[in-house]
Amino acid sequence: MPSQYNKRNMNEVNKTLYIPLYGKSKVSQQGIILNDPSAERIWREEAFPIRGKSRSKWLAYNMAMRARVFDDWTERMLQQSRDALVLHIGCGLDSRYMRVKTPCSEWVDCDLPDVIEIRKKYFQENETYHMMALDASRPEQIGTLPDSNTAIVVLEGLSMYLTGSQVRGLLQALDKKYQELHILMDVYTEFGVNASKYKNPVNEVGVSKLYGIDDIESITDGLRVRYVKEHSFTPARLVKELTPADRLFFKLLFTGKLYRKIYRLYELKACRRK
Repeated sequence: MPSQYNKRNMNEVNKTLYIPLYGKSKVSQQGIILNDPSAERIWREEAFPIRGKSRSKWLAYNMAMRARVFDDWTERMLQQSRDALVLHIGCGLDSRYMRVKTPCSEWVDCDLPDVIEIRKKYFQENETYHMMALDASRPEQIGTLPDSNTAIVVLEGLSMYLTGSQVRGLLQALDKKYQELHILMDVYTEFGVNASKYKNPVNEVGVSKLYGIDDIESITDGLRVRYVKEHSFTPARLVKELTPADRLFFKLLFTGKLYRKIYRLYELKACRRK
């Protein structure tokens, strides 16, 4: 049965996890972009009441494509570093560790305690997969994560709920903890934050404050962590999986210069200390 107690007591930011969960579930049911039977099952059982723009099929396509881009990147990083630790910080109810097929030495999904409590209803820990309660706004907690020479860090749908200084603190703590880092992180721009006051689906679950980053290199200044490149949320190969009619309208909404003015996806890296 759904955990009504947990959902009633969740803060507004945690409730946003149901928006991508719904999108991944909806798209997975259609057999395109993302194969995620776990999202389908969890969505059915949690039955969280989202409405309005959160239930848009266009947003569902976007959420599924974003997840797939993160999946494919994680897969590539693991193929280069099979002994790496994978950290998914702000994991929500995502099942990425099941979707990514390349093995790793250890995978740790991290989120706030009430989210982890719900996760444990649906996911089982084993020798290589673990869940940990962690507050990304408190960098001292990074020290409690497992040790590894190399860490692959997924920061999906997280940075916009942290101030710039909190994002820097998180990156600084990861920089200190791990010799080699590979990070993929999505961010809103300041323009995107201002625009989101009127059109962002997270408003519908009560989130009223978001944060943007215009200059990623100002966040990483003085750290070993460096900008590598920008990725697309909506690569053409995934957009092509939509029907021709949906493809045309989706391109108008989620591709092109305007979308990039709102939302960015950055890959970061820290090399080994000499």
